[in-house]
Amino acid sequence: MVLEVALFDIAAGQEDGFAAAYRKAHPLLVGTPGFRSVRMTRGIETSTRFVLLVEWDSVEAHEVNFRQQPRFAEWRALIGPYFASPPTVEHFTDVEA
Repeated sequence: MVLEVALFDIAAGQEDGFAAAYRKAHPLLVGTPGFRSVRMTRGIETSTRFVLLVEWDSVEAHEVNFRQQPRFAEWRALIGPYFASPPTVEHFTDVEA
């Protein structure tokens, strides 16, 4: 399992619009082969900052099955207009205890 962490900084005053766009775009993500789960969170100290946490079967599931498909362009068209700057996206794996 791979965890995608995406940090979104949203233009001030556009937070509710972004949240609504995310709800509309959500099915595009959930329907991707290799998708496991998703959670979107909003900053408390910085209310214009959102963090998306997506569990994928692999990096390839995210990069190939989502980002290289038309669904990504649809996703970006819905949420992209609210960005104050391009998002930061990284992948993580669990550390064994």
